[in-house]
Amino acid sequence: MPKRMKKIAIKRTLKLIAPDVKPQRKLIVGGVTVLLLEVVFRVLEPWPLKFVIDALSVSIGADIAEAPASLRLLLICGAAFLLVVAMRALCNYLATVAFALVGSRASTLLRARIFQHVQGLSQQFHSKNRSADTVQRLVSDVNRMQEVAVTAGLPLLANVITLVVMLIIMVVLDPLLSLVVVAAMLVFMVTSRGASHKIAVAARTTRKAEGQLANTAQESLSSIKIVQAYGLESLISDRFVGANTTSLKAGVKSRRLAARLERSTDVLVGLAQAAVLVGGGLRVLEGEMTLGDLVLFTTYLRTTMKPLRDMAKYTGRIARATASGERVADLMELQSDIASPHNPTPLGDDVTGLVTFENVHTNYESTKVLRGLNLTINPGETVAIIGPSGAGKSTLVSLLVRALDPTHGTVSIDGIPLTSVDLADLRSHVSLVHQEAILFSGTIRENIRYGRFDATDAEIEAATKAANAHDFITAMPKGYDTVVGERGGTLSGGQRQRVAIARALLRDTPIVILDEATSGLDPESAGLVLEAIEKLVEGRTTLAVTHDAEVALRADRVVWLENGRVQLNGAPSDLYSTSEEFRNWVNSKEEFAS
Repeated sequence: MPKRMKKIAIKRTLKLIAPDVKPQRKLIVGGVTVLLLEVVFRVLEPWPLKFVIDALSVSIGADIAEAPASLRLLLICGAAFLLVVAMRALCNYLATVAFALVGSRASTLLRARIFQHVQGLSQQFHSKNRSADTVQRLVSDVNRMQEVAVTAGLPLLANVITLVVMLIIMVVLDPLLSLVVVAAMLVFMVTSRGASHKIAVAARTTRKAEGQLANTAQESLSSIKIVQAYGLESLISDRFVGANTTSLKAGVKSRRLAARLERSTDVLVGLAQAAVLVGGGLRVLEGEMTLGDLVLFTTYLRTTMKPLRDMAKYTGRIARATASGERVADLMELQSDIASPHNPTPLGDDVTGLVTFENVHTNYESTKVLRGLNLTINPGETVAIIGPSGAGKSTLVSLLVRALDPTHGTVSIDGIPLTSVDLADLRSHVSLVHQEAILFSGTIRENIRYGRFDATDAEIEAATKAANAHDFITAMPKGYDTVVGERGGTLSGGQRQRVAIARALLRDTPIVILDEATSGLDPESAGLVLEAIEKLVEGRTTLAVTHDAEVALRADRVVWLENGRVQLNGAPSDLYSTSEEFRNWVNSKEEFAS
């Protein structure tokens, strides 16, 4: 990884987390303050030992200008040593807690900000992106990013300060011996720079491999019914093992490089200590230093070398965390092409539900979907949208909730273009019932209440009765408090659909969209769902995208889309008598159903 690219990566990471670290300024200042106090106590810690050794040296006959040892001196030095050690430990504890709090709070804020950002990205992004990799960035990568600014970054700053302070004191004590420390620092800087580049590259590969591993696991488990039904367990297991092995190799390489840097630093520190031990011993024999000075210098050397060891350890951590930071930064830099306008026009509370598509063109990537579509749906009218696959039926639905914007033309509600309306305001006036009713983990009551959070239990019960869901819910052991599995998997398709319709009824919006709401249901379940749909759409503007002839025949109007344009448009009875194409379509669907 080139040095310039490494600097850019660290800069991007720090810029990303800065807004979430800033609110913790007071805690950071407090943590740095006690960390600096710890440095002071580190400096003071060996002095009682020096006084005792020099005093003992005088007592056994050394010719140095120090007072001889006494019980009072020994007790004072012992108490002072104990006090300094205790205060250093307290400062270290307070700094550790402060930095841990900063890291946890900052990562919590950042994770919430990322999640909100991802939720606002377009459906095109979510349809292409693999969700497990996004979750990995949201959870695991954010955890690693703490090490950039907090877990490693702030202690590393304190270590640098300790290194500078200790080096100054050692130069004052003995300029000649201090050259050993300077040489060790220069060698460390040269060796660590090359190693950190390699660690960063390996860490980036590791995170990518781990994302692929998560994708493989998530995709396999979410499709477990197909995997088991088709006997694909061995194939999927082999694929998972392959991804797992790739992740393992990349992870081992990153750890190996980091361990090599740490151990080479240990050797460097050992060499420096050996040089000081020999050189300092000679200085004592020559009378240039006292025995206490040598002990003091050696202790400072060990204290000075600790930051070098920590730097080696933190270099690997920061490199790995920066790789995670880049992944998160890449995600945060994605911008949705669907956004609320700066000065939105409110739809108001008296929306009638007049929907207009005027000369609408859309593209999906480079493929044209709608080609100059014109369509008006009157307030309270139910319109069935039919046609072959790829004709643009689902695109029509996406346009109405601004999951997609036209490349040309206008979509409006009550004459107000949707691009001038706040997204939350627009979507609060529309209820959707999809082909696959999506339920969340939780109770049935909670899933229905997502339609309107302030709904009472009585209102929820009324909605479920209208949706033909009350009977099967109350037949369950825990009734409305029955917990459904992930995506409602513990309920049948018809039951999930009726719960979704109850949720839409509770939402009580002027516009309803049914996207293949009866597809894949058995006749009995489809009949119950159709009865519920009739109550849902009563008095509301409704678009029903469907391949179900019964849904089309129950509509006020049928619109046939093909090649991105309206081919047929009229009442189902009129079209049945005048259009052979529509009549054949109805008959084929009825024959298939029978």
